[in-house]
Amino acid sequence: MSAPVFILTPDTLEPVGAAGAADRGDLLALTGAEAHHAVTVRRLRAGERVDLVDGAGLRLVCEVEAAEGERDRLMVRVAERIEEPPAALRLVLVQALAKGGRDEQAVETATEVGVDTVVPWQAERCVSVWRGPRAAKGRARWRATARRASKQARRARMPRIEAVMTTGALIVWARKVVETGGAVLVLHEESTAPIGRTALPEADGDEPPTAAVVVGPEGGISDAETIALENAGATAVRLGPHVMRTASAGPVALAVLAQCAGLWG
Repeated sequence: MSAPVFILTPDTLEPVGAAGAADRGDLLALTGAEAHHAVTVRRLRAGERVDLVDGAGLRLVCEVEAAEGERDRLMVRVAERIEEPPAALRLVLVQALAKGGRDEQAVETATEVGVDTVVPWQAERCVSVWRGPRAAKGRARWRATARRASKQARRARMPRIEAVMTTGALIVWARKVVETGGAVLVLHEESTAPIGRTALPEADGDEPPTAAVVVGPEGGISDAETIALENAGATAVRLGPHVMRTASAGPVALAVLAQCAGLWG
């Protein structure tokens, strides 16, 4: 069974600044909410393995030395330090806002699949609307969802949740992605181009190329939005023989791209 993962921050790992130099044999203390969950909820005991991650690629493989319930402290000794590099292809999900928590379900599953960035999209036919305080709250919910899913998936890298984009902002963003060598794929049921046969972008430098999947709301992407995205360099693709809901289409598409790119090899 995989070891449980807990997220460290500069404020919850002692000694202060230890994450930057922690290596085999070092004794560390995890504090805060993550330590409370480890000690009180998971009831970890001495000798058990845990992984501490920073969400940016650092994984400290550790063994529990002591669990202090009254102080919410988890004492661990580092067995191995791993710096996990970014994937060879940067996966991005552009997810239209949806009602009933289906957009958050998409974020959760996409995180488990391996998405690197999630862009909330205020599409023309979205029933849910993010404006003002609702935009901040919605983004916070998606971040919390991605954080939980990252721990469930034992990821050392957590996806970034961008600010909500209007269609106009998305067009500008898509054009920039394509101009810099990336690919933007719009899932559209009327397209005849299978996503599995799409030519994926190749690395041209130190940064991994971007492959973005655009998923519309339950009412679908409007013709005007599709045309505007295609004019910006995006490609309309068909996911498969069946029409999927907005909660599942994005994660399934990302899984296809991950397999085609050899990320799951």
